[in-house]
Amino acid sequence: MADLKMPELNYVLIVGNLTKDPIFRTTSNNTPVVNFSMASNRRYKDRNNSWQEDVCYIGIVAWNKLAESCHERLHKGSAVLVEGELQTRNWRTEDGSFRSILEVKARRIQFLNKNGRNGGNGSHDDDYASEDLDDDDSFELFDGSDDTFFSFDTERLSDVNKD
Repeated sequence: MADLKMPELNYVLIVGNLTKDPIFRTTSNNTPVVNFSMASNRRYKDRNNSWQEDVCYIGIVAWNKLAESCHERLHKGSAVLVEGELQTRNWRTEDGSFRSILEVKARRIQFLNKNGRNGGNGSHDDDYASEDLDDDDSFELFDGSDDTFFSFDTERLSDVNKD
């Protein structure tokens, strides 16, 4: 039997609110990084047909210009949509034991609150941030910088859905 290699895809899309203010710092080589935690709620009906709510807490890390934008714009309670990938971080504690955390490395963040830098003037140009911010303010679902599986083309997707 031939070896079958499965495609690799590590993609996360989640919406929620920050549980506390982001923590901003720079690495030893002056690379900006921000960490924050968000809560995403899920509503469902239980066996008795009563609505229940489950909360999932997720750690997020963002780098470079995306980190700076998050530092400027986000605070406890801010609503965000985060696109990114899961990553594991490991470290050794002071007592010599190993610790591990699973978090989302953000590639793109959409700020969902209406009172951003634009002063509530109705413009949404500042409501998005991406790891590779350009002057043209164009953002795609995948930025293509390190995706090995595929790039997403919304025009082709809409053509496929018409058939």
